[in-house]
Amino acid sequence: MNKISIQQSYDLIGDIHGHADALEALLLKLGYRTHGVGYQHPAGRKVIFLGDYIDRGPKILRTLHVVRGMVDSGDALAVMGNHEYNVLAYYTPDGKGGWLRPRTREKVDHHQETLRQLVEPESAEWEDWKEWFRCLPLFLELPGLRAVHASWEDEAMSLARGIRRLDDELLHQMANPQSPLGRMKNVLLNGVELALPEGHFYSDKQGFRRRFIRLRWWEDPRGKTYRQMVFPESETVPPVIIPEEVIRARFDYPSEAVPVFNGHYWLPDHLERKPLAANIACLDYSVAKGGRLTAYRWDGETELKASNFVTMDEIPAASLTF
Repeated sequence: MNKISIQQSYDLIGDIHGHADALEALLLKLGYRTHGVGYQHPAGRKVIFLGDYIDRGPKILRTLHVVRGMVDSGDALAVMGNHEYNVLAYYTPDGKGGWLRPRTREKVDHHQETLRQLVEPESAEWEDWKEWFRCLPLFLELPGLRAVHASWEDEAMSLARGIRRLDDELLHQMANPQSPLGRMKNVLLNGVELALPEGHFYSDKQGFRRRFIRLRWWEDPRGKTYRQMVFPESETVPPVIIPEEVIRARFDYPSEAVPVFNGHYWLPDHLERKPLAANIACLDYSVAKGGRLTAYRWDGETELKASNFVTMDEIPAASLTF
């Protein structure tokens, strides 16, 4: 197993979605011990949180306190997830009498647990949490590894590297999916998408007809069909070869690049914990849908291995939602 010389080892943890009991149990299993409002490892390891701390789960505020407490104490790093971005857009006026994230019933449902469990939206504490969300990095590039919520693409990263805080002007630009910053946001926080050929649609799991598929960005799409490249799998996507001319760049992550870790993709809990590729690991195993929170213990290896995945043996009862 090839390794690089590093000064810091990390434990990377996937989407938490307010399941603080599962988070704290996993941290204890990884060897961390309580330290202030968060946790600290006696050997100096640090955690990298991969986004989506809010929405869905029963203990969102406690989750935020643990994550932010560890970041503030230097025991962790954290990137933004699409749910943190979405709640910022939900509260940002669009200048036309509405909001950047339209308050449809579907989108209100997405945030209802966060809004119910946190403080009143007009309070100073809520404003402080929104400011913290604004300052979460969109990705991390560290010696020997990378971390992002959804997917990694060099073109998107070139736009994201100068962003330190999502002010209202940036949020407005990112809300336009046709703008360069809008596409960047979608790649980093929602995943790489590709339009289906003219006249083709597919039905997602909710039964909605869609023209765009979310790509398996870790695979090379050349010579493959849209159905082979869609994630999650769908038999309603047409088995049409993706034309070479629509592939503007290699979407697959280069095999010689340093390992990259992501969340976001709601992998089923029954799947074996293993890398998506030799240098790519997704750590979202659907804790908010009854799955088990999962981490990866990284010590400098350039080729990731299944034995470094750490998963809770069982889900703490207090973290379950029904």
